[in-house]
Amino acid sequence: MGTRWSKRALAALHPELLAYARSLTLDTAAAEDLVHDALLRAFQSDTAPRDPDELRPWAFRVLKNLFLDVQRRHKVRVEHSRSQAQLTSGQRAPDPVEILVVRQAYGRLSPRDREILCLIDILGFTYAEASRIIDIPMGTVMSRISRARRSMIELMQESNVRPFRKSISK
Repeated sequence: MGTRWSKRALAALHPELLAYARSLTLDTAAAEDLVHDALLRAFQSDTAPRDPDELRPWAFRVLKNLFLDVQRRHKVRVEHSRSQAQLTSGQRAPDPVEILVVRQAYGRLSPRDREILCLIDILGFTYAEASRIIDIPMGTVMSRISRARRSMIELMQESNVRPFRKSISK
């Protein structure tokens, strides 16, 4: 932020940003934290608009994007906690050979295939969210995930890793 008026103008938006954050979070403490982080990010930004008419909507976009980031992180944490709970709730332990096969296949995928599989199948983003994240049309996301899944299955089937079989000898 190069101009002094921008910092003052941003600081003046605090009450409005707080009201907006409260409407998003429904929690006063979370809203205050969100506004603090958004203003900090805005103050540190080199891309703040110089035009005072553009500053207000830009600041609200910064807050909204930060809110979405927080929501995504929370969603990933909740899903991770659920999967950890399932693992510790007496379900069978994952087969280490299966884990090895999956990891090897995933590592052999192209970066583009790994990216789309990670976003959709691992992190749980919707096709629309993945489309926005990597800035491609949703139809392309659907094509890429289909090809990536097919490649993953083929690579897993080609794996030379096999479980040991106990031989029955008497």
